[in-house]
Amino acid sequence: MFPLQLIIFFLGLALVVWTIFSAIRTFVLPRGEQDTLTRIVFITTRFLFYTAVRPMKSFVKRDRVLAYYAPVSLLALPPTWLALVGLGYTAMYWSLGAPSWYDAFRISGSSLLTLGFETVQDPFKTFLIFSEATIGLMLVALLIAYLPTMYAAFSRRETAVAMLEVRAGSPPSPVQMLERFHRQGGLDRLTDFWEIWEAWFADIEESHTSLSALVFFRSPQSEHSWVTASGVVLDAAALTLSTVEIPYDPQAAYCIRAGYL
Repeated sequence: MFPLQLIIFFLGLALVVWTIFSAIRTFVLPRGEQDTLTRIVFITTRFLFYTAVRPMKSFVKRDRVLAYYAPVSLLALPPTWLALVGLGYTAMYWSLGAPSWYDAFRISGSSLLTLGFETVQDPFKTFLIFSEATIGLMLVALLIAYLPTMYAAFSRRETAVAMLEVRAGSPPSPVQMLERFHRQGGLDRLTDFWEIWEAWFADIEESHTSLSALVFFRSPQSEHSWVTASGVVLDAAALTLSTVEIPYDPQAAYCIRAGYL
């Protein structure tokens, strides 16, 4: 193997390893780690979507289009990973003696997509083919396996947001929420409400940190927003502690702390 081929081989290997770690950081790592590749995919998709909605004057129409932003970005990740893995293995196959870049690309594509129309006799190339097929299946299965987890977390988030409309109106208001509790004689039962939302904030912190794409998933209805709902609950808790003439409720303070940690 000549020096140039050796360099190309290790560059291809580095590209494959970098892509695998990108997938791990995006879906598997249970903490907030910024991933450059995922960030590029989401920023690029966001630019395309916001360019498309810029001429639209109606918020409802814009929201209807932007609701596709997160799902499309998420589904764009596996093809991006597969393309980079295929490119990395193409470089490795060429370095190991493939007649041309096109032949190396055919071997890589056949292995990555498990088509099997290209075969090799060299033991080391055979090992690379098996490893590439395994990585390709793993990357696709990764997204499929985590979709139920993501949508379960999304459902928990949006259930609380929808229920807040009953208490705080639409669009929600902290003043209106406290007024409704007062009219129903429920100000003394706010402690249970703060406990529910403290748990909600903790769940949001855990799920939206480990699966950061959830941040960009918009609510099912255009007038709902989990960010707005969070602000309303925190404002209501602050008003309860500072303004409303009821006994001091430490659970409201805990709820506020859970909301900004």
